[in-house]
Amino acid sequence: MRSKTLMRMFLVPTAAVSLSACGVNSIPTAEEDVNAKWGHLQSEYQRRSDLIPNLVRTVQGYAAQEKGVLTEVTNARARATQVQLNAADLDDPAKVKAFNDAQSQLGSSLGRLLATVEAYPDLKSNQNFLTLQSQIEGTENSILVARRDYNESVQAYNTRIRTFPDLIGAKVIYGATPKTPFEASAGAQNAPTVDFGNGQ
Repeated sequence: MRSKTLMRMFLVPTAAVSLSACGVNSIPTAEEDVNAKWGHLQSEYQRRSDLIPNLVRTVQGYAAQEKGVLTEVTNARARATQVQLNAADLDDPAKVKAFNDAQSQLGSSLGRLLATVEAYPDLKSNQNFLTLQSQIEGTENSILVARRDYNESVQAYNTRIRTFPDLIGAKVIYGATPKTPFEASAGAQNAPTVDFGNGQ
């Protein structure tokens, strides 16, 4: 009887340590961190999307001849909001790329719009525009930070599910697959080109 009790006292802690060393708790914790960072990034993209109609309306009042740029921003926003990506899709590189491409296109269009405004001194001094411009610039910076935080969380998760001993729990218990980080889209390093020749 006493040997069974001693055996249980030894086996229970040993089993607990073994299971914890296999990622039983750390894998879901790391995945939840990725999901939380993804949620934060989504909220920043949503904030940008919500600000765009106000920016477009403000610019339209001053720069009616820039219809092409305004249409491009409106269309890019529509495309960006159509491409949906939820936490369950974060391990699908094709879906992450499609979402990233749509958001990058929108960011690029916004950059061209803000650069085009340089041709309109009255608009540049309008308080509504200045406030919107500041909010969009702040949101773009927040998006950069949120993407960096998301990518760091993805890196930590992917490392955890690929390294011993957590890879045992990741494969056997959870069937975990790597999450996809965001990458810069093609041409992201190039500044937007603005031609004022047609607008004046």
